[in-house]
Amino acid sequence: MTEQKDYRKALFYEQKNGYDLIDADEAGKAEQYCAGYKEFLNEARTEREAVAIAVEMAKKEGFAEYKPGMRLTPGTKLYSINRGKALMLAVIGEKPLSEGCVVAAAHVDAPRLDLKQLPLYEESEMAFFKTHYYGGIKKYQWTAIPLELHGVVALRNGDLVDVVIGRDKNDPQFVITDLLPHLAADQMKKTMSEAITGEGLNILIGSTPYADDGKDRVKLAVLSILADRYDIVEEDFVSAELAAVPAFDVRDVGLDRSLIGGYGQDDRVCAYAELRAILNMEKPARTCVCILADKEETGSDGVSGMQSQAFEAFIGALCEAQDVCLRTCFSKSFCLSADVTAAFDPNYPDVSDKRNEAKINYGVGISKYTGARGKSGTSDASAEIVAYIRRIFAENGVVWQMCELGKVDQGGGGTVAKYMANRNIDTIDAGVPVLSMHAPFEVVSKFDCYMTYKSVLAVYNGE
Repeated sequence: MTEQKDYRKALFYEQKNGYDLIDADEAGKAEQYCAGYKEFLNEARTEREAVAIAVEMAKKEGFAEYKPGMRLTPGTKLYSINRGKALMLAVIGEKPLSEGCVVAAAHVDAPRLDLKQLPLYEESEMAFFKTHYYGGIKKYQWTAIPLELHGVVALRNGDLVDVVIGRDKNDPQFVITDLLPHLAADQMKKTMSEAITGEGLNILIGSTPYADDGKDRVKLAVLSILADRYDIVEEDFVSAELAAVPAFDVRDVGLDRSLIGGYGQDDRVCAYAELRAILNMEKPARTCVCILADKEETGSDGVSGMQSQAFEAFIGALCEAQDVCLRTCFSKSFCLSADVTAAFDPNYPDVSDKRNEAKINYGVGISKYTGARGKSGTSDASAEIVAYIRRIFAENGVVWQMCELGKVDQGGGGTVAKYMANRNIDTIDAGVPVLSMHAPFEVVSKFDCYMTYKSVLAVYNGE
């Protein structure tokens, strides 16, 4: 009987809850790590804010902004900001870049409601902002919840005005109204995607009329407040990037406090993991690179997205300093595309293949492929790369699980992985499983957050 049990143990692959695999000391480290993460998430409400906070954290650890001609020696710590909305950091390794670099790539943009370029209007003596949603959302989730306004206004003279309204406890907040159930009989007959339309996501911002006899007096009152506080006029909206985001604070979830709830965890939970990991690097064997990209939620296009040439420009400059061909560097490099995955939700089991779905508290989720249906839009990591990750994680005590995003024909999704792989860089996805992904209040496990951080550290420290 004992022999039979040993035989089963040797041949079967059995996953275990992560808390059965760590001791109290490591559980304490996970809690400490997540305290820093919650603070970061609470303040980083937009990609610009995430980048600004990351830069300040990096400076405290000795990182300096990259300038052409800088002397690069093992242990040199650099960062490069891409238009205020994306960031690349590097720690120069002992080995030359001809042997490649180790990249961790995440994104810091998240689904939100962008204000239109001419957003302000008055209707029935109430003032509203018109919006255009950014990324994949369920529109009905954004009604009747408190909202904050974050972003920048670029004035005609070139000055940039930072706008944050609603984060401070004394600030006003905003809302998109919804119908009361007493009058919603027709609305409730519609499908969930039709009940709330994109053009219906209009944010209520005021109702007090300005003290004069003209028209649009509430709109004028709102503009007068903005002029007094920010010295902006209505025309300045055309050169503004302003977004409404959920006003929920980041909180522990559950009586046991094992979960974290908050907005923007896709993908700032992985961005923070790789940021913290690279801040811990001193003189790695190979040059380590951390990417905090923008525009992933809309396809990674644009100058601050992962498809831009900004990454080539940064790594290319480092290669030139070592007289190394960029293509050679890419061909020898490895990228961990640090992006979240869907966690199995027992409330909605029908959309998942339970045997291949990520589970809460089972560690960082490795996705060999993403994409949709017939693996459309995926880079599909090789078997050799999966084996490499298995070995690295085993050697460094990383609890991990294999996963994919739902049933084969259910839907799917993508990450920045394919854009890194298209550069001839071996790439695989790994990240935190998320409940209620893309909702205004997403939920993750503290254990999985910490294991994702450990996974990036393990990759950075690998040979």
